[in-house]
Amino acid sequence: MKAAHLLTTISALSLTTAGAATYTVKAGDTLSRIAGIYGTDAASLMRLNGLRSTTIQVGQRLQVGSGFTKTNTAQTAKAPAATGGSRVYVNAAASRYLGIRYVLGGNGYGGIDCSAYTMRVFQQMGVNLPRTAAAQWGVGYSVSSRNLQAGDLVFFNTTGRGVSHVGVYLGNGMMANANSYYGRTVVEPLFSNPYWASRYLGARRVIG
Repeated sequence: MKAAHLLTTISALSLTTAGAATYTVKAGDTLSRIAGIYGTDAASLMRLNGLRSTTIQVGQRLQVGSGFTKTNTAQTAKAPAATGGSRVYVNAAASRYLGIRYVLGGNGYGGIDCSAYTMRVFQQMGVNLPRTAAAQWGVGYSVSSRNLQAGDLVFFNTTGRGVSHVGVYLGNGMMANANSYYGRTVVEPLFSNPYWASRYLGARRVIG
């Protein structure tokens, strides 16, 4: 039994050293952040692990693939670039709540408002956001409109009194949001839409 245990230990150490084939989820991790550590994207990790949701749990062991190389941990605080894979991953999370009726104060399939929509979308990506648009404005870090990437929160002043609306940027100039004018959650242009462009306040990056 001791010999068998020793062989198992050696094999595990060899596997970890050679390819870091598995990763154990820690507090504060997101699928996007783990993907960035190993130079891949969240969509690839979802496929590799057969995940149907981007929500992960502390202590969960994820296959990261023997072909991935772990990057310098100092780089992991930066969000990954908006590759095609990460856009797919963000769009998949956003799509789950599209078409739902807009209801001020609503937070589910029966009706939803803007900040509840972003909160639900980010839950799909393993990130817990505060409930209101104003509170979400205080999370993550600011990014310029020139550097937007899929998954950034975008904020607007629609009342003349500061942050009052939030959506999620999807890439290619498009955002998803719970829109009271259309009465439902929709995907629509961001800066090419004069209404949103004139009321845009900024963006916050919270994944990565």
